[in-house]
Amino acid sequence: MFGLGPGEMLMALVAILLLFGAKRIPEIAGSFGKGIREFKKSMTDVQKEIEAPDARPVDRLPSASDRVPMDEDRPEPKKLI
Repeated sequence: MFGLGPGEMLMALVAILLLFGAKRIPEIAGSFGKGIREFKKSMTDVQKEIEAPDARPVDRLPSASDRVPMDEDRPEPKKLI
């Protein structure tokens, strides 16, 4: 695995145990697992959104009610002082 022998892996595990302590390692592993699950769920959601047929018609141009107001359409803000 990654070109590491059993001796190097054992030394890495001992170093991790010394740095984080025995109580923190399960917490770190659990949060790492939750992060991976959330990432996979997000990727699945994005994939479904890409593959799903679009509900909006693409050939429709935006109407006047869909238009974003420009600066000249907005009233002047009130001055407080």
